Amino acid sequence: MSAPLADRLRPQKLDDIVGQRHLLGEGRALRNIIMSGELPNLVFYGPSGIGKTTLAGIIASATDRYLVKLNGTTAGTADIKEAVASLDTLLAPNGILLYLDEIQYFNKKQQQSLLEHIEKGTITLIASTTENPYFYVYNAILSRSTVFEFKPVEPGDIVPAAERAFEFMSKEREEGYDIDDGVISHISAACGGDVRKAINAVELCVLSAPLTSGRRRVTLSAARELTQKSSMKYDRAGDEHYDILSAFQKSMRGSDADAAIHYLARLIEAGDLPSACRRLVVCACEDVGLAYPSIIPIVKAAVDTAMMVGLPEARIPLADAVVLVCNAPKSNSAYIAVDRALDDLRKGKSGQIPRHLQNKHYDGEDNPEKGQFYVYPHDCENHWVRRQYLPDALRDAVYYEYGDNKNEQSAKAFWDKIKGNVKGEGD
Repeated sequence: MSAPLADRLRPQKLDDIVGQRHLLGEGRALRNIIMSGELPNLVFYGPSGIGKTTLAGIIASATDRYLVKLNGTTAGTADIKEAVASLDTLLAPNGILLYLDEIQYFNKKQQQSLLEHIEKGTITLIASTTENPYFYVYNAILSRSTVFEFKPVEPGDIVPAAERAFEFMSKEREEGYDIDDGVISHISAACGGDVRKAINAVELCVLSAPLTSGRRRVTLSAARELTQKSSMKYDRAGDEHYDILSAFQKSMRGSDADAAIHYLARLIEAGDLPSACRRLVVCACEDVGLAYPSIIPIVKAAVDTAMMVGLPEARIPLADAVVLVCNAPKSNSAYIAVDRALDDLRKGKSGQIPRHLQNKHYDGEDNPEKGQFYVYPHDCENHWVRRQYLPDALRDAVYYEYGDNKNEQSAKAFWDKIKGNVKGEGD
């Protein structure tokens, strides 16, 4: 069984790697480090299929190190010991470059087993991860390493790789290809910045095309069929999940309906209805809030409808709600108010509840003024009476400030008029 086309086409030189020019372009730090021949411990962070493993192989060759590849999903401490055992042998005269892919799957003890060898310099480590290394990589390893972030490759940079893949297969299989206009650009755009995925799509397009008189015709419709959903990167437990949710809510908060609908579409395509619904309700309460308070039951109704009908129809009420939230006036006044109150409580600021607000109960003999003295506001003019409601320790605290939207300013004018003209306790 032959290796996948992406492995058969794996670049052998720095200049053959597509993308990552922010790391490998002329004068860039990582390129200069590689060219110096002095290799520190490195952590490569970024999505799959963008050149991390390929670059590790090129670095091993450029620095004349014996390359040992391990994967965190299957390897253990025994594999590390086996790699160290090859030191000072003909296999590794200049030392070992250990490439540990998916290091986030190594537990703390397994990661600690690398430290002794890293500190002695017997092993140079290049660890790669698709997750944020500052969350998943042991601090002692991070402090001894330099982190470089790899980014999804732009479609324009993938085009030459896709063209090279078609040429390679044509020579390897000794057959010609008639490629429809738009096939290569579609594959390059539809792979979501994953070069490996693009090259594998090329291979599928060739293998699925009928062979007639030594030639195959690769159609745009076939390319589209073979790349369906391939641009989606989504992991409900990973960074991509939280990045999409963050962008979704921030787009609604920023009143950008086009962006919010885009991120909603990503969530729908991934089948993640619960996350989309939760963020929608949160945004209605947190970011629209008192500027348009009736939006909360409206969004809740849309969410309930979406969960009741399920996908694909759920996209319709959710889209309605998203656009409504985007177009609504915004206020976070209540959100700020409750956080201010919580902050005071966490600082130990509270105090005894005023007697007139307490539930009626027996006054002790030590209380010279017996009685609750509560005044029922509905018995008063405008259904309001001036009383102190906060504990004495917080008497002058201000948590809520009216937002500058029409709804809250109208409420402010109403209460300013009443509270400014009605006398009560303390006047």
